[in-house]
Parts: sequence; C-alpha cells; structure tokens
Amino acid sequence: MNIIKSIIDFVMDILETVTFVGSLFIVIYLFIMMPNQVKGVSMEPTFQSGDYILTSKITYKFRPIERGDVVVFKSPKNPDIEYIKRIIGLPGDKILVSNSQVFVNDQLLNENYISAPTNLWGENAFLKENEPVIVPENYVFVMGDNRPRSSDSRDFGPIPITSIDGVVFYRYFPPQKTGFIKNPFPESLRK
Repeated sequence: MNIIKSIIDFVMDILETVTFVGSLFIVIYLFIMMPNQVKGVSMEPTFQSGDYILTSKITYKFRPIERGDVVVFKSPKNPDIEYIKRIIGLPGDKILVSNSQVFVNDQLLNENYISAPTNLWGENAFLKENEPVIVPENYVFVMGDNRPRSSDSRDFGPIPITSIDGVVFYRYFPPQKTGFIKNPFPESLRK
C-alpha cells in the first residue's frame, strides 16, 4: 500500500511540475516574449534564413519605438504571415529614396548593415524615386536589410504600429552567432 501511495505522490509531483512549467511558458509566450525563426533572405546579412530569435512583446511598453529597431509584424497583405524588418521611419518622418540612397527627414542614412543599395519596385510600388512620403500617425516605415530581396514598405507602404508583435532582441541559434541584437543607428537618429 505504501508503495502505491509513493508512486501516486511521485506522479502527482511530476504532473504539478509539468503543469506549472507549462503555464509559465504560456504566460511568457503570450505576454512577454516569443521565439521566431527567420524565413527567407530579406534581412541578410543581419539575419540568415533559419536563424532563431527572441522577440520582446513588452519592450514598447517601457520605451518608444526607435528607428533601427528590428521588429516582427503581421504582413499587411496576409495577417497569418509574420515579417521581420528594420524600422526606418517613425510617425511624421519624411522618407525619400534618391540614387539608391535613403533619406529620413532630409538626412542621409549611413546604412552599413545593408547588403546592397536600396532599389525601388517600379510604378505599382508605394515608394517612388525622388518622391518623398510622410509616415502617417500610428504607422512606421520598414525595410529589410537585403533591399533587392525584401518586400517591405517600399512596396506596400507604412505598417500600423498595432501590427507589430515585438522587437527582436536576441539571436539564440546558430550557436556561433548568439547574442543580443544592437540597434546600428546612432542615438541621435533613433528617435
């Protein structure tokens, strides 16, 4: 009888632990941070397809959105798909592409993190050569770091801030590239 009681107590302890850990994981996943896998080449060379990252869902509750942040958001064309891009423009910013260079509020961005000059997507795209656009209130302008291979605000326009799931803050795979993700913009250009 004591053996059966000991086995039942042991099983109940394991179930309590599993339930606690599972509940903790669900709370963290729903409200604090979530893991994501980079799919595609739109953020090369910063992120490679197959990289695993952590996205903070609470960072923007403690600080404002900044230019240079890498965010995960719902695609404006299909909300079931998540995109990862870099914030280039904040609400009220003037965005201009001229001679494959990006200007924000008439200031040239020094983008040493991109893989190729900034191209535009033609007549049907949102952004056109030498035609400035103003980012609307409650929206941000995003671009991938691999400009020739990225569908982003140049194509579909600014995205609503409400579509942002979180800011990427850590890469945990592959092991040789683990670490915190730094914003490449100088402090004076972030806000």
